[in-house]
Amino acid sequence: MRYFLALAERLNFTQAAAQVHVTQSTLSHQINRLEEELGQRLFDRGARHVALTAAGELFLPQAAKALAEIDIGIAMISASDKAFTGTLSLGTTMTLNMGLVPRCLALFSQAHPSMRLTVEENTADGLIADMRAGRLDLILAYKPFDLEGLLFEPLYAEELVVAVNAQHPFSARKRLRMVELHGRDLALPARKYTTRLQIDEALRAAGAKPQIVVETSSIAGMLALVQQAPLATIVSRSALADHLGLRVIPLEGPTLQRTPGLIWLEGHSRTPTMASFAAVVRRVAKTLAEG
Repeated sequence: MRYFLALAERLNFTQAAAQVHVTQSTLSHQINRLEEELGQRLFDRGARHVALTAAGELFLPQAAKALAEIDIGIAMISASDKAFTGTLSLGTTMTLNMGLVPRCLALFSQAHPSMRLTVEENTADGLIADMRAGRLDLILAYKPFDLEGLLFEPLYAEELVVAVNAQHPFSARKRLRMVELHGRDLALPARKYTTRLQIDEALRAAGAKPQIVVETSSIAGMLALVQQAPLATIVSRSALADHLGLRVIPLEGPTLQRTPGLIWLEGHSRTPTMASFAAVVRRVAKTLAEG
């Protein structure tokens, strides 16, 4: 199952084999055995490409879910054998640190009270630099543009929406096209964040040139401003949990999504502590994806 997920993520036998620490021939043999057991081809193999078949696309989310549950069980069994001690260093982004990360930390601390946890909040590029330098054990962040030397484990898809206060002209809208933000006053995250780059690209693609009135490194501060000023912002739904007074408007043309996930250094071993924390993250992420 792990071999299948690795190949589904990489769509490259050489890279997938390196990810799961086996030879390419072993990986190919195990994939063939899985396909024989299922009676379905999961991958189309060409001379220059590998792609999931329709059956593979259907099987992928179920396989990921099943393996996540197995990992949780393994981590919990390991945790019952001995109490973890030492320090776990986690890097994350400001948006994820508003909801997902605190929930994961609370559950992990409850299960392992002897562990000391440190959390570094930064941009994805800054976090990756810290991890390469050995200052972070793992990262919980949105998928970076450059994955060289990294392994990214996606958790769920997160929608970006427009948020305004009740007095804003958009407040009664059910949906909003991206081009309708043309000329509007916006508050947005600072340009150093990958989410801002994604927003800027979507605005350009839609032909929209809004007035960027405020750029900030604080999502909480940005949302507090929008609650009081006639500004719109684009933000993830998860960041709005503590700002119930804001109106949430789905975007279209295009819709915007981000993928949070775990980021590991390729080829580095994972300690039991890291595996246990990752299992907690998967469990919490599953509840967010389903709810």
